[in-house]
Amino acid sequence: MTGALLVLEDGRVFRGEPYGAVGERVGEAVFSTGMTGYQETLTDPSYFGQVVVQTAPHIGNTGVNDEDGESSRIWVRGYVVRDPSPRPSSWRSRRSLGDELAAQDVVGISGVDTRALTRHLRERGAMRAGVFSGPAAERAVDRLVEVVRAAPQMAGAALADEVSTREAYVVPAVGEKRFTVAALDLGIKTMTPVRMAERGIEVHVLPSTAGLDDVLAVAPDGVFFSNGPGDPAAADGPVALLREVLDRRLPFFGICFGNQLLGRALGFGTYKLGYGHRGINQPVMDRRTGSVEVTAHNHGFAVDAPLEGTASTPFGVARVSHVCLNDDVVEGLELVDGPAFSVQYHPEAAAGPHDAAYLFDRFTDLMGEQA
Repeated sequence: MTGALLVLEDGRVFRGEPYGAVGERVGEAVFSTGMTGYQETLTDPSYFGQVVVQTAPHIGNTGVNDEDGESSRIWVRGYVVRDPSPRPSSWRSRRSLGDELAAQDVVGISGVDTRALTRHLRERGAMRAGVFSGPAAERAVDRLVEVVRAAPQMAGAALADEVSTREAYVVPAVGEKRFTVAALDLGIKTMTPVRMAERGIEVHVLPSTAGLDDVLAVAPDGVFFSNGPGDPAAADGPVALLREVLDRRLPFFGICFGNQLLGRALGFGTYKLGYGHRGINQPVMDRRTGSVEVTAHNHGFAVDAPLEGTASTPFGVARVSHVCLNDDVVEGLELVDGPAFSVQYHPEAAAGPHDAAYLFDRFTDLMGEQA
């Protein structure tokens, strides 16, 4: 079998070996710093359209199991690793990662100097990239660069509808039911409604195209917007829905993409980060308590809101509630005198630390106060 190439849109080329399926895939090259949790990363719908680079050198050690997926399939466009494990070593493993990538037609590349690649992306920013293996890798490099540059960019991409559920479904409360939540699936991770169900919440997961009538039909005590892929500036439908939710003062909680959409609904702008935050070790300060949390991230866009003081919005006074201590990126928003808040990171902790689990309790308390 011939080798494999990773070709960046700026012309830089990394050589390696095929890993997973053989062929070609093009997407936005991003890196994730998590040392564990590769299965959750691969199955996170927020990675749709992206070629994911794992900075941890050894990937695949624990294989793939049937319990830890964050959706029913792998969503990454391509996968880049340095040293894949030759065999899985875990009692929970059902198959190797390489076999799973091949079975789901995910084109990957191994043997790449991921440290050099990550440094390149940090300096030049996230960019389009192509993974080529087998016959696809035998073409001239300048032709492959043309293929990469012809691919759509992430800025302006509306992708939530492509990963959302087509039909509404219900995740029942665990134990006694306390509240009902309408959750807009913009790329929701499996563990998110599970965390709410653990707190006595019956979660009605709705398609990304749902309107206000669909939300009100479940008689919700609160509304939730999930994580998801793409540019928040292109998600006009969900933003319009959220403004109607805020008008009715329904308790609202948003995660990741949901945070960006709350920002837009409040009148703030959004922008693309140079290379984003991805991994399970990002320090964030909760300004309400002054505590610092180690958190899980996966976002390439952020909200452009003032870090100091408050801002007037059509729905009341708002402020930045959380901030990233690495680069001062907005990591959370809240209405000072309204029942709405959001965070840019992932408190469901799949995979990742559990420092932010309290946010689900905060949402539960908010619904209790409004009842």
